[in-house]
Amino acid sequence: MSNNPKEKQDFTISQLADEFDISTRTIRFYEEKGLIAPRRSKGNQRIYTRRDRARLKLILRGKRFGYSLDEISEMMGMNDIDMNEADQIRKALQYGDRKLLEIRTRVEELTLLEQDIRSVKGKLIERLAEIEPGG
Repeated sequence: MSNNPKEKQDFTISQLADEFDISTRTIRFYEEKGLIAPRRSKGNQRIYTRRDRARLKLILRGKRFGYSLDEISEMMGMNDIDMNEADQIRKALQYGDRKLLEIRTRVEELTLLEQDIRSVKGKLIERLAEIEPGG
């Protein structure tokens, strides 16, 4: 069998934690939230499938993009047993549009803040030149 993690069928919690550079506690937390559901060995060790690995990758990507775990859960169809892949994609697009609007709003606010700071800076530089000797 290859050492390529994408070709493996099963993974331990430590292997996934190492691969994604996260703690095993984080993975257990996602399990507690119902986002992933590994099966158990006879010795009660968690066994993660390629599907669990893919879900974990989606969760981490969603977190990186600023989504809450509830939003990620909904996009993955965890709250709706009847949700098919097309519905999941539509839900992800809906959340993506909402996130883009939030980003645009933040960019506009930051642009205004930058303009205000530059304006105050200019006034402070002018005032400093007025009051400093030789200015």
